[in-house]
Amino acid sequence: MPLEIKGFIQTTLIDWPGKIASEVFLAGCNLRCPYCHSRHLVVAPQTLEAIPLDAVLGYLKKNKGWIDGMVVSGGEPTLNKELDTLLKEFKQLGLKVKLDTNGTQPHLLQELARAGLIHYVAMDIKAPLDERYWRASGVKCDLEAIGQSIDFLLKDELDYEFRTTVCPTFSEKKDILDIARQIEGAKQYTLQNFRPVNCLDPQMEKVSPFPKEVLREMALEAGRFVREVSVRGEAPSVYA
Repeated sequence: MPLEIKGFIQTTLIDWPGKIASEVFLAGCNLRCPYCHSRHLVVAPQTLEAIPLDAVLGYLKKNKGWIDGMVVSGGEPTLNKELDTLLKEFKQLGLKVKLDTNGTQPHLLQELARAGLIHYVAMDIKAPLDERYWRASGVKCDLEAIGQSIDFLLKDELDYEFRTTVCPTFSEKKDILDIARQIEGAKQYTLQNFRPVNCLDPQMEKVSPFPKEVLREMALEAGRFVREVSVRGEAPSVYA
């Protein structure tokens, strides 16, 4: 898949904790999560205007010293064959990179880390690693590959967080607890609430998100297995 930048946020304070970052969004994804709110990036990227790389690099050069790092998101960035070329451009500017990924390409994830092209990974875990995953991801994806990405992050020195979008219909307290068991010992697990906006499956827009207090209860339970658990937008709780 050719690399196409379909979104660019010049400054974000929330997508990389503790850093002032810029963020690019790349087209395409190999999953079809019904509750995904990036519908156009996933299934109709051709309807979105492409942003020239030169425009992104020009902004970064102009604001060198102000921007700490780059967030590369999607879609699923690791599907792009030219991803390493993009990351090298950011590295040449002295910027660290946070990669958002679904973990379906473990070998590439490891290669990018070994090459020093990524410095922080936010890996989405849709559901526990069984048939529930296929339901939440909308496709029969390779659970072994996702497990390999989890194991790599747990064992490597690369900074990371795991995160789950908590969506009624696909995520209950038991599911979150089962995920926490499967990432036992992880240093960071983030729960983020489902947003019923621009969903891949329009029927999901009729679903009401869980109240914040339910996510807090889930985070408390997950803290039995994970060192630091947070609900996105709130301060993390440290359990070990």
